[in-house]
Amino acid sequence: MEYNRSQSLSEQAADEILDMITVKKKFKVGDKLPNENELSALLNVSRTTLREAIKMLVLQDIVEIKRGKGTFVKSDEVDNFTLGNLKGSNSDLADLLEMRLIIEPMAAYYATKRASDNEIEKILNYGQIIEKKIQNDEDRTEAEQLFHNAIAKASRNSFMKELVPIISKAINESVILSKQYEKATELTLKDHKMIMDFMKDRNAEGAKTAMSLHIIHTIDSFGLKDILDK
Repeated sequence: MEYNRSQSLSEQAADEILDMITVKKKFKVGDKLPNENELSALLNVSRTTLREAIKMLVLQDIVEIKRGKGTFVKSDEVDNFTLGNLKGSNSDLADLLEMRLIIEPMAAYYATKRASDNEIEKILNYGQIIEKKIQNDEDRTEAEQLFHNAIAKASRNSFMKELVPIISKAINESVILSKQYEKATELTLKDHKMIMDFMKDRNAEGAKTAMSLHIIHTIDSFGLKDILDK
């Protein structure tokens, strides 16, 4: 059996609208999106495809449809999930990072092989946003989540979406803690550039290794290696 791992047009359109809201900040919470004709022309998709994309964003609580008025931005938060009663302890964080080490290198490998050129461009764009936020000493949590989640999604594994909230939580905890460790922030810049370069060159093995090193560097920077070695 041959599997089609390419994104549907409606998924691509939903991603583009999400990008406009969360990254490019073209639309803020409460803003009305352009009408159906304008938005479908902007995205170069049919109105039927656009409607499916909007439905996806409604299910994610990103937009809401007000009957007779139009479609409005409801939230610009990508991660609306929780993982229950995490204690915030070192062992919790170590387990989250270990989970990332198990999953994300192979996600980077398959994303590098399977992602469309547009998805690669989007991943690189998120990486550049992270770099600017680090340089300007701004919060990069959301951009980090978008970067890693875009890689996970581009792996084309249908079950990966179930793990995205966990990856987001792990990244959120890591960004908070990295503010206490200058070395961790410096390594993030170098590691992300390495991941991006390999993905841009479609070097899947290189991207996998770079992602592994990135997470290992994070574990080492936080002094959590001993916990995972036990």
